[in-house]
Amino acid sequence: MTEARPHTGRRRNEAAHQAILDAALQLLAESDGTPVTIDAIARTAGVGKQTVYRWWPSKGAVLLDALTDRADQDVPGPDTGTLRTDLRAFIATTFDGSQRDTTAPALRTLVREAARDPHLADLMQTFTATRRTALRDLLARGRERGELADDTDLDLIVDQVYGVFWYRFLLGHAPLDTTVADRLTNSLVAGNG
Repeated sequence: MTEARPHTGRRRNEAAHQAILDAALQLLAESDGTPVTIDAIARTAGVGKQTVYRWWPSKGAVLLDALTDRADQDVPGPDTGTLRTDLRAFIATTFDGSQRDTTAPALRTLVREAARDPHLADLMQTFTATRRTALRDLLARGRERGELADDTDLDLIVDQVYGVFWYRFLLGHAPLDTTVADRLTNSLVAGNG
């Protein structure tokens, strides 16, 4: 006689949750412009479609959660007590994380498709806003410690970091590596100290 699995109700199974997020990123990376569906996400994750809908109201919500989860894993918000160290780590891990096998194609596909799909454009805007907030919070901590002048325009620094990132990421004309992270950090801290 086999034991019945205990009923978990609506509690989220973390393994299934992560499988769904991983499947969404994988499919987005492999889609080459083909729309990613809830059916495909569920099938790839090995769960029922109802499981996906139980936790997310739409495909866009799953994709946003997947991208945010990956960014949070790949680019933690360091707080070592010094702006230069934190900023350098944030930039370097952003550059590195964006070039992972599933992340790079997923981001490129999302950017390309956002130009045609208003829902994906909203998703992209929400995702980039969360990343901007994480960086701005890091900079604000540095300003509170006196490492940046009180009148430093934090949003302009955020624009500079992500301007370099997106320009190089999308055009591929120059590297996004630790050397660039070091140079960008030094430029931003020296210019705003």
